Amino acid sequence: MRMRAMIAALIVTPAFALAGTAAAQTVDGPKVTWKAGAWGKPRAASKGFDTVAKYVKEKTKGNFTITVGYGTYGDPKELLDLLSVGALEATNMCSSYHPEKHPGYTALDLPFLPFPNGDVQEKVHEKFHQHPYILQEMAKWKAKPYMSTLLPQYEFVGRSSPPPKTVEGWKGLRVRAIGGIGAAMAKVGAIPTSVPAPEVYTMLERGAVDAASFPSTYAHGSYRTYEVGKWFTSNLSPGTQACPVMLNIDAWNKLPKQYQDLLMEAKGPGYVEQKKAYGEADEKYLAEFKRKKLEFITYSEADLKKFEEIGGKPVWDEWVAEKSKQGVPAAELLKLILDTAKAAAPKS
Repeated sequence: MRMRAMIAALIVTPAFALAGTAAAQTVDGPKVTWKAGAWGKPRAASKGFDTVAKYVKEKTKGNFTITVGYGTYGDPKELLDLLSVGALEATNMCSSYHPEKHPGYTALDLPFLPFPNGDVQEKVHEKFHQHPYILQEMAKWKAKPYMSTLLPQYEFVGRSSPPPKTVEGWKGLRVRAIGGIGAAMAKVGAIPTSVPAPEVYTMLERGAVDAASFPSTYAHGSYRTYEVGKWFTSNLSPGTQACPVMLNIDAWNKLPKQYQDLLMEAKGPGYVEQKKAYGEADEKYLAEFKRKKLEFITYSEADLKKFEEIGGKPVWDEWVAEKSKQGVPAAELLKLILDTAKAAAPKS
């Protein structure tokens, strides 16, 4: 069973030990209070920035505090706008919720990108966030890329009968699949729809969708889709989504340098705790799926290859053609992703 999400979650970066040593020191500075947007509830995907908030508070003895508001500051699709006008100093966002605002950034949403684990994904996202075009594109929204949530590979929980045990089985199914994953599923004949995460449980329960994709397994657990589902795709791994944390540029520029340095230092512990949380979620929720007697669907290598042939490179090519017409250096961005992933891939 190709549980790549589990493998990604269990990798621990050695650099955390160095960051932990630094944590014994304190940083002096003025009182600064930030608001950070989020949705849902504290979960594995939020563990990274929650760790950052805790880290900077402890290192400054409470002088620099970041309050993460889960659903208290705005709808998921509104948070980037709120950041742009200075109503928030930081926010989580998902590019697939408003792709028209940052077409270049949606490169990270393409399906079947070669992210075999969280370490590779981290290196790709960090490099991508440094590209001049991406910095310019996000600056239009007063946004500075800070860190990724490293969402694991997506999988589906569904209610349809019979379950889609082959590529052909997806034809005509209504699926919650956003971004590039939605484009890939459309290629195999499914009918994708974009639904914000907090609404997915109700849509699935009422039969408005036959299946829903989420980062596996933590998000299916967090949003309880397994309680109303009948089956689970254990190894489809069609891709993931870019849901980074962005900082308001003006708020960042106003920070004293020691606080800026502290935020950058805090990313290391944040990433480590996030990967650890994904591993713990897999252990917990896979057991819950089995307890709820979800049928685990494991695709053959032939079917997986067919999925990728239909929903992978064809979607990449269409994305490059479309975004290039909009003035995005699309081919360059895709090459950056693929080259960085190849260089970072585990050596066999």
